[in-house]
Amino acid sequence: MSLYRSLGVDAKKEGTEFFLPLLDADLMPFCPVGREGRETGLVLHADGAGSKPQQSYLHWRETGDPSWFEGLAQDVLAMNVDDVVCVGPFRPLAFADYLTLNPRVLPKRELLFHMVSGFRRVLKELEALGLEIPFLGGETADLPDQVRTLDLAGVLAARVRLSEVRRGERVRAGDLIVGLRSGGRTRYEKRENSGMMCNGITLARHVLMRGEYTRKYPELVDRGRYRGRFRFDDYLDELGMTVGEAILSPTRLFAPVVLRVLRRVGEGVKLMVHNTGGGLTKSLRVGKNLVYVKDQLPEPDPIFLLVQREGRVGWREMYEVFNMGVGFELVVDPGDAEEVVRVSEGFKLEARVIGRCERGKGRNRVIIKSGAGKFEYG
Repeated sequence: MSLYRSLGVDAKKEGTEFFLPLLDADLMPFCPVGREGRETGLVLHADGAGSKPQQSYLHWRETGDPSWFEGLAQDVLAMNVDDVVCVGPFRPLAFADYLTLNPRVLPKRELLFHMVSGFRRVLKELEALGLEIPFLGGETADLPDQVRTLDLAGVLAARVRLSEVRRGERVRAGDLIVGLRSGGRTRYEKRENSGMMCNGITLARHVLMRGEYTRKYPELVDRGRYRGRFRFDDYLDELGMTVGEAILSPTRLFAPVVLRVLRRVGEGVKLMVHNTGGGLTKSLRVGKNLVYVKDQLPEPDPIFLLVQREGRVGWREMYEVFNMGVGFELVVDPGDAEEVVRVSEGFKLEARVIGRCERGKGRNRVIIKSGAGKFEYG
């Protein structure tokens, strides 16, 4: 059994296939698209911040500063807009949030104040980047019998032109995979990002944070305790930030960059993948009869190397759980790869060709070749 699964998390999301017969939607794109008319479709996407709220909760308990919750707003917005842009150019219709909390352990008014502050800031930043998203409220639920601390999720509704939806049917053998980095600092970000995004947080928390935290705050875990050796505010030179800051680094907003790429390259972009649940194997769910060969990957960001080393996590599992430094992928015509990299780097967002596509037979496969070895998934 993988370490991640032993903590109660299934990266493969087994059982979700039971919902497929209910969907009145095109399932080929990254997100299901419902037909609205002859030329337009609708996307209604829901996603959350994973277990990052637990790390924010720990920081608040240790410092008394509720501003640690503000960053979760960017996580929730990014997890939605970066998924939706994988479908193709889109027009946002509305965003709504859903916050559940245990008011017996959290100061509700202070929490809501900082959540609103976070959403206001990120929505303004997106607008400045050309992506205006109407915020139409949401729901706040007090659930002390169901929720240990808090959870935050959101829903994004968007309209797309069916002719511009990327389904992957035009992918050909030899098409290149361009990867956009999840770490570092772009020109529209105020600080360095560890690259962690929102997936694998449970694993990272358990192998990095000290056991004393789960003795002090048993609501942080379902059972057992943290097994790491770091305090949340331990600064590590290899990270360039504290361990807690690395875990809480906000999910990068890739959508504004990708929309610029789509305007410049057009149909040269054939498929897109946001490397969230499933890490570098996320592309398994997109396209048909494809083999994604990723053999030019960058060195993983330091936070991933730290998790691997401290948790003694196998490399095969690391690539299946974490994005490993590549947060977003675009499958493009070979002649357009250079332009995709140029547009991305215009935002100071590092990009590079990380592999290629081959035709397969039957189920999709992902082949990863790195200094850690060769791993095949599918």
